[in-house]
Amino acid sequence: MKAAQLNSAGDSLKIVDVPMPDCDAGQVRVQVLACGVCRTDLHIVDGDLPFLTPVIPGHQVVGEIVEVGDDVQNHSAGDIVGIPWLGSTCEICRFCSSGRENLCADAKFTGYDLNGGFAEYCVADAQFCFPIPESFKVHTAAPLLCAGFIGHRALAKAGNANVIGLYGFGSSAHLVLQEANFLNLTVFAFTRPGDLDTQQFARRIGADWAGGSDEMPPELMDAAILFAPVGNLVPTALKSLHKGGRVVCAGIHMSDIPSFPYELLWGERVVLSVANLTRQDGLEFLDIAARANIQPTVQTYELPSINRALEDLRQGRINGSAVITMS
Repeated sequence: MKAAQLNSAGDSLKIVDVPMPDCDAGQVRVQVLACGVCRTDLHIVDGDLPFLTPVIPGHQVVGEIVEVGDDVQNHSAGDIVGIPWLGSTCEICRFCSSGRENLCADAKFTGYDLNGGFAEYCVADAQFCFPIPESFKVHTAAPLLCAGFIGHRALAKAGNANVIGLYGFGSSAHLVLQEANFLNLTVFAFTRPGDLDTQQFARRIGADWAGGSDEMPPELMDAAILFAPVGNLVPTALKSLHKGGRVVCAGIHMSDIPSFPYELLWGERVVLSVANLTRQDGLEFLDIAARANIQPTVQTYELPSINRALEDLRQGRINGSAVITMS
């Protein structure tokens, strides 16, 4: 089969012929129909997240099951499923047994520890696959599987906030904005300074205000979610919060947070991170995405153009989500 493989950090992905993956007990083999391109893929390619062996990235996979391994009870051949970042866990540690499987030390991640969806086929643990509602098209369902899941978890970590700021208006932010609109929250979108095109895009899909990350919002906020992996934005966001407000860092990688005056944190403000996702996050978000009619804005590429998609993401040239589609 054809696959886009990363051989070393900082290299471009290479389109290669690799053996079809075996489908073992408890797994399903999926013919990939679409796979979202995530900033985490970019962190892997750029070496921000170290990896040990050549890997096929891609962890927002939508495909059709073509083979079911022994002991699989919940899926059948022909099902359309989604394969997310969380690929497996130990299921017995203190975190897995308390509903916090996202923190499992033995977790394996799709497109990082496990070969992912920038390929014609992939295999996955059947217990970590999600049925895709029929109301979603495959290419628009793909971004829901990480950008949507992480945005949903970050919004939950924001607590009982009524006014929320989104720093870095990319794939996750444009989906969590739609969820926040469904919940009747006030949302401010922060983009790269001077990025008027993205600010207009944010307002068009429901932001109450949009401006540069160097600007103050029109009013103080209850919470800020940082999707941009820029540590300097933490003190910037703290300045924009009410007392008791929260800064939620939603990326898997971020540049160092600079020192800042204690007065920015004082007043029971909180800085916290979101780590990975749980299967429960996925079930909750797919349900609310269907009820809220969340519609990702997507820019599609074919597999041979994967490096162009990554560069467009790196340069901030994509409004919404990038998705690889398979012919």
